[in-house]
Amino acid sequence: MSEQTSHVPSTAAIAEEWLTPRDICRELQIPEQTFYQWRVKHLGPRAHRIGRHLRISRSDLNEWLATTEDHFA
Repeated sequence: MSEQTSHVPSTAAIAEEWLTPRDICRELQIPEQTFYQWRVKHLGPRAHRIGRHLRISRSDLNEWLATTEDHFA
């Protein structure tokens, strides 16, 4: 007997906020060109290609922002 599991998205995945590069640039007050330069250099937040569209989850953005904090003593 084999156990079948259906893939049901978690509530967190369904409720995730997805941002466009423009949304992020507006929020961070940076030019869109900067965002795309970060992508080329693999420096920016993790992004997902959904069809032709690039999207960044709010949780990935927040996680990335937490790693970019300056710590001054």
